Amino acid sequence: MKYVDLDSLENRLQAIRADFQSRIPFRYTVIESFFEPSKAELIASEYPPVQSGVWDGTTYIDQVKKFQRSTFEPNTIVSDVLHELNSNEFLNWLQEVTDIKALIADPTFFGGGLHQSVNGAYLNVHVDFNLHPKTNHHRRLNVLIYLNSDWKEEFGGFLELWDLRDKKRKIQLANIAPTFNRCVVFETSEISFHGHPKPLNMPIGATRKSIATYYYTDANPSAVRSDSHNTIYVNTEGASGFFRKFYSVSKSILERLEKKFK
Repeated sequence: MKYVDLDSLENRLQAIRADFQSRIPFRYTVIESFFEPSKAELIASEYPPVQSGVWDGTTYIDQVKKFQRSTFEPNTIVSDVLHELNSNEFLNWLQEVTDIKALIADPTFFGGGLHQSVNGAYLNVHVDFNLHPKTNHHRRLNVLIYLNSDWKEEFGGFLELWDLRDKKRKIQLANIAPTFNRCVVFETSEISFHGHPKPLNMPIGATRKSIATYYYTDANPSAVRSDSHNTIYVNTEGASGFFRKFYSVSKSILERLEKKFK
């Protein structure tokens, strides 16, 4: 592979697998140096500015100032990277780590691809949609790769993982900084609550960059089943989360009205 450092990942397979399998109530692992180091810098340099018009920056009730791009010209650096993340070689490695067999990649990168967030952005804690809208495949695994050089704690943007099985006792499992060339792999289920609900506090011009790829299976053998659903959000931020949601609702309505009357 040209971008993913698969040799290094293979060498670390047993340690990564052991860490992933040890986590409860849902499994996850954090992997450093995911891409070849020099290639990671190259990939990060390929992010277009959010003002370039190639991003979807739609405001939603629980998502503000987050930009997404899931279609790319063929034979570009980004399309080649995403092709590697969907390759049989990488899927085989994921299956070894996770014990989830017959993983299926998504060539449309629905909900995934490149993500980029600006100052003030947040994404409330949630569980993901559970069925692909076109294939009806069951969503089983998320891979998130961060490309943020010189990330400082005061910027925020930490990926939070939560155990919310008991509504009276919320437990934060992890608080993961989106540092450069760091990858987080976690299983998606009805209890895999995650997000970055605290607004970014970043210098002007800086952005929080990530790549997201999602993986599916034809069937879901999990004992925890549910009917088809979209993303389900929860408030882990108390009163501040409530007021931010009120702001995002207002902003979302104004954006849609502006588009309608243009």
